[in-house]
Formats: sequence, structure tokens, C-alpha cells
Amino acid sequence: MNFTLHRAMKSAVFAAAVGSLLPLAYAQPTFESASPTAGDSVSQKANESADKAMYKAVEYSNKNKPGPTVVVVPGEIKSNNATFTQKFASNNIADFGELELSQANFKVLERSDMGPLLNEFQLAYSMGDPGSARKMLQKGKFKTTKYVVKFDILKAEQVAAAKEGVSGRTIGNIIGILGGSRGSYAAGEAVGSVETGAAAGVWIIGMRYKIMDANTTEQLAQGYTEEKMEVGAKGSSILGVSTSQEGGITLDGMVQRLVQKSVWEIDAKYK
Repeated sequence: MNFTLHRAMKSAVFAAAVGSLLPLAYAQPTFESASPTAGDSVSQKANESADKAMYKAVEYSNKNKPGPTVVVVPGEIKSNNATFTQKFASNNIADFGELELSQANFKVLERSDMGPLLNEFQLAYSMGDPGSARKMLQKGKFKTTKYVVKFDILKAEQVAAAKEGVSGRTIGNIIGILGGSRGSYAAGEAVGSVETGAAAGVWIIGMRYKIMDANTTEQLAQGYTEEKMEVGAKGSSILGVSTSQEGGITLDGMVQRLVQKSVWEIDAKYK
């Protein structure tokens, strides 16, 4: 075998070996659960519920079209619900807004990059002062801003709740009394040990978005969307063996879904 052929074969083998390793080198990392119940039926049920609540990226219809430069300012939380206001601040919602607008291919000027100008900027827009706003927009990174966007929570309230339960105690007693035998007594004990129950609560959370002209502070557009959030639990006990399950999307997840719906509309209509 001549030297040139030998070198070519070595190069081909090396390239094949490297190529086989590339998918491994660039694969997204995955992690195993450290829970002692991992793989059990209870784990599978809990994970099935959690999978439904996980973040899901939205395929924005105009994603391939670059959007203008926007600034997301913290909106208002109009709800007086203590659970919601303890959990959320307007900055949390603005963070979700920045994330989703970036996913929709808008050029987002992140608030963390604005430094000390941020408070002055927000004040100018909250006061609807075009003169102050224009002065701000002549500084640094603000010069390219076209839209100012804000997301407000207008509603966060639990509107419905329901529960139901079944107790076999009374039926079991009747079977035991009427049967008069050891078998009927055992059957009565089994039926009497049955306890089942379920409860669910439904919230309605509503979000409004506003788009303002960065140069004039005039409102250009707005929209509103609502979503139901259900949280539930169920359980049963038979002959001392009990099972229970609870779950539902979190407030964090619900707010992000509302932001996604709002950004989908902004992407479709206002690029």
C-alpha cells in the first residue's frame, strides 16, 4: 500500500470516528430523577401531571419577520387577590414579556441594560409626558426604540369550586346486618372501608397588553385575554390502602401562557 493511499484511509477513518461523536458532543443534557419513588406508579402519575404544566414554546406566525425594537415596562396588577399579589410583582410579568417577544423575533431592549435610566423612562410613560419621553429617547440605546409594551393583570380570582365524596360506611353496615353470615359481615367491612373524595377549584386570570408609540407615548393598540386555571385533588381509601393525587398549572405557568397569547397577537398584527 503506497503512502498516499494509507494516509487517505487514515483520514477517512478519523473523520468517521469524529462524525460519530458529534451527536453526542452536541446533545442537550438530560438529568435523572434522584427521588426514591422514581419509576414507581406514583411517580408516573405525578410526572404526567407535571408534563402538562411545563413550559411549551409557541410557534409565532410571523417569527421569520424581524420585529422593531421594543421596550417592555412593568405593568400594573389590578387584582386585589392576596395569593396572587404575594406571588407576583409586575417585574415578573415584564420578564416573561421580554422572553416571549424575543422568541417572536422582536428586538427587545432589556431593562437590565438600561441602568439608572430605567426609572426615569418608566415615569415618563406612566405620566404620559411626551416631552420627557422624547428626551429619554434621545439617549443611548433608547434611540432605536419604536414601541413600548406593557402587560397588566386585570383579573385574578377564584370563581368556582366543587367537591364530592363517597363513604361506604352506611352501606357496609346494612350489608353486614342483613346478611347474617360471616361472609356478609366481611363484605360489609370491605364496603364500609371505602372512602373516596375529589375537589377542584377554578380561577380566571385576565391580562391586558398595551402598545405605545415610543416617540409620542400615544397608545397604538391594546388587547385582552383570559384563561381558566384549575387546581384539583382526589383520593381514595379501601381496606386501609389509600391513594391521592393533586396538581394543576401554577400561577407562574398561567401568567406565562397569558403573555404567550398576548405576544402571539402582537406578532400577528403589529410587526
